[in-house]
Amino acid sequence: MNKKDVLELRRRLTKNEGTFTKMSGCYVNANKEILVNFNKTFLSLEDVEFYKYLDIAKKTLSGTIGNNLLELPFLPDEEKEGGKQRFLLGIKESKLKDAGLLDAFYQLIIDSYEYAGNYLIVAFHDAYDVMTKTSDNQKLDESEEVYEYLIVAICPVALTKPGLGYLEDENRIGARTRDWVVGAPETAFIFPAFTDRSTDIHSVMFYTKNTTEPHNELMELVLGCQVKPTASKQKNIFQTIINKAVNDTEKSSMVFGDIQESLIQLAEEQIACTDSSEESAKLTKEAVREILMGSGLSEEITKKIDLDFVENFGDDLPVIDHLIDKKILDENKKRKVEKTLAEQVERLEEKLEKTMSTNTFEAKDIEETPIDIESNSAGTKSNYDVFLRVKPEKISQIKSQTIDGRRCIIIPMDENEHANVNGVTDLI
Repeated sequence: MNKKDVLELRRRLTKNEGTFTKMSGCYVNANKEILVNFNKTFLSLEDVEFYKYLDIAKKTLSGTIGNNLLELPFLPDEEKEGGKQRFLLGIKESKLKDAGLLDAFYQLIIDSYEYAGNYLIVAFHDAYDVMTKTSDNQKLDESEEVYEYLIVAICPVALTKPGLGYLEDENRIGARTRDWVVGAPETAFIFPAFTDRSTDIHSVMFYTKNTTEPHNELMELVLGCQVKPTASKQKNIFQTIINKAVNDTEKSSMVFGDIQESLIQLAEEQIACTDSSEESAKLTKEAVREILMGSGLSEEITKKIDLDFVENFGDDLPVIDHLIDKKILDENKKRKVEKTLAEQVERLEEKLEKTMSTNTFEAKDIEETPIDIESNSAGTKSNYDVFLRVKPEKISQIKSQTIDGRRCIIIPMDENEHANVNGVTDLI
C-alpha cells in the first residue's frame, strides 16, 4: 500500500460514502474476560454511535506509512490450510456473520494481546467497488473490481478522571459519576491489504499508535506475519549501533549527526535521478559502507558498525527517510555553526594578542625613552624648532593655546608623572 491507496480508502469513510455492512466486537476487562459481545448492522446505528465508530475506523488509516502503517506479508506456512491467512479469509467471506469464527478470533487476540487494562475489539466489514481510473486520474463509470476487506481495531477503555459536576436531579454541585470511555485505537489492521488499488491477500496493513513500542505479538501470533520494525524503531537501532561502536557519548552524537547529513545528501541524489519524487530513497550496503568510510572513523570502528548494521537489518534495509532524525540534524547544524563561530573568535583572539604584543613592545620602548623637546639643529630628525616624543596615551591631552600673544603647547602633567627635557629631568 502507498499513500494514495490509504487516502483513497480513508476518503470513503463518511456518512454518505461509507459502505460498511456489519460491525461486531467485544468488550474485554483487565482479567481477560469478555463482558459484552455485539454484532450490528452499521448503517442502522444512531448518528452519535455511527460517527464515533466511523472515527475509530478512520484512525486505523492515519499516520505515516512505514511508521504508523506497516505492510506485513504473511509467513509462507500461514497461507496453507489451517494458517492465519486462511482464518482471516474465512471471517471476511462470512461478512462477520459467523459467530463461531468471531468468538475464536476474539479469543486469539485476548490470549495474545499484552495489555494491562480494559479494551474494546471492534471489527468492520466493507465492500468497495473500485472504479477504473484513467492515466490522468479521472474516474470512469465502470468497476475495476470489488475490494472486500476487514478493519479490526483494538481501543483502550479507561475511567474518566474524578471531578466535580452539576448533578441535575439533585440541583447541586457534587462528585460526578466516572464513566468507562472508549479511546482511539492503540493498534489495528486491515485485511487484505489494498495495493495499487487492488486486493492483496498476501499482506496485511498494520496500524500502531505507539511507533516505538508496537505490539509485535499481534503481528506474529494473531496475524501470522513477519514482524517488521517501524521507522522509529529502525532509527533507534541505527543510533544504538553507532553509539555502541564509538563508545563515546559526545563523539557518537557528532558522528551520528554527520552521518545523518550524508544520508540526506544520498537521498537527494537518488530522487534527482528518478522520475517520481514520491518514491522513498533506498539504502544499500555499499552506500552504508561509503558513508561510514567518509565519516572519519577508524577502520576498526567502521567495520564493527558495518557488521552490526547487516546483523540487525539483513537484506531488508530501511529506506533512508526512516533513519533521518530532524532533531539530530538541527542539533548538528547548530553545532557546526557554533564550531565555526568559535574558530573565528579564536583567530580574532590570536590576531588581537599578536597586535597587543606589538603595541606593548612599542610602548615599552617609548616608556624607556625620555620625552625630549629638542631644538632644531644640524643632525636632528626634523626641521621643526621643537620635536616632541611622548607616550601614546598623552597625545590626546596635548593642546595648542595662545598665551600673552604667543602660541604655546600645553601638555597636562599629573602628580605622579615626570618629564625629561634635553636631558634635564623634572625641569617642570
